[in-house]
Amino acid sequence: MIRRRYTPWIHRWSRPIIGAIAACGALVTGYLTFEKLTGGNVACIAQAGANAAGCTDVLSSRWATIFGQPLTLFGFLAYLSMAIFALAPLAIKAEDNKTQRKNLENLTWLLLLMGGIAMTVFSGYLMYVLASEIKAICPYCIASALFSLSMLVLTLVGRTWEDLGQIFFTAIIVGMVTLVGTLAIYAPNNGPFLTPRGQPTRGIGWEVTTTSGEAEIELARHLSQIGAKKYAAWWCPHCHEQKQLFGKTAYKELNIIECDQNGKNARPDLCKAAGIQGYPTWEINGKLYPNVQRLDRLAQLSGYKGSKDFKNFPDAFK
Repeated sequence: MIRRRYTPWIHRWSRPIIGAIAACGALVTGYLTFEKLTGGNVACIAQAGANAAGCTDVLSSRWATIFGQPLTLFGFLAYLSMAIFALAPLAIKAEDNKTQRKNLENLTWLLLLMGGIAMTVFSGYLMYVLASEIKAICPYCIASALFSLSMLVLTLVGRTWEDLGQIFFTAIIVGMVTLVGTLAIYAPNNGPFLTPRGQPTRGIGWEVTTTSGEAEIELARHLSQIGAKKYAAWWCPHCHEQKQLFGKTAYKELNIIECDQNGKNARPDLCKAAGIQGYPTWEINGKLYPNVQRLDRLAQLSGYKGSKDFKNFPDAFK
């Protein structure tokens, strides 16, 4: 009597589970892409309180756009690809064409491994940015990182890998390429246009080196007219980034509240009363928006209807 070879349940169900996770990821990133392209605000249950940095702040940050397109669009395409890799072999019945299905399985397992590694490394970098730069809580971002890691783990345990060296070699190559590519893509975010050089003047900060266009000046005046405020600290490099986007002339038109007691014309009492937790933070129409904001985002939040031909608008913010 010939006994059938036992197949672990994870080997039988790994592809459907990976496909389901990828489908969830595609739905999440598809929703975020739609909201980003239509200018909507995403639902975010973790945004507790008016001064909480959350999903909208993350999606409006300079890390949320690459190559002029929403980052979530590329996430959607990545999840869609992973779903196809996971489920494609299941569409071929083993009894109909065993050889073709076997070849497709081998190819797609390798593609799943490469995709899982790349997405996990990229998500890891974004988690670092979320915690160290944006300082926000974004359930969608955390869920996406968990999806990526889960798909990678399922790919590793979902089949019997005969050549463990292949896994190690693929992980090293794909991981390094992904990390180097990620750093190259986001390099403009810390480029000379935004990053302050040297030490700030005590109580004042770094000198603004950019000039203002008509659109920047119009927007700054509009923000002042509607009572918008920017809470800042003289030593804050991100506050300097915001200055650079407006330019020297336009920035003088803004209503700036210095939160550090050692700063020029400091009003730490107002910052405390407003519940400011990080710099810069904008207060527009009674709502707080932490972090550096793109000028078009400020225009949208404030109801600005003038020219949006902003001069100081580096590629990293487009």
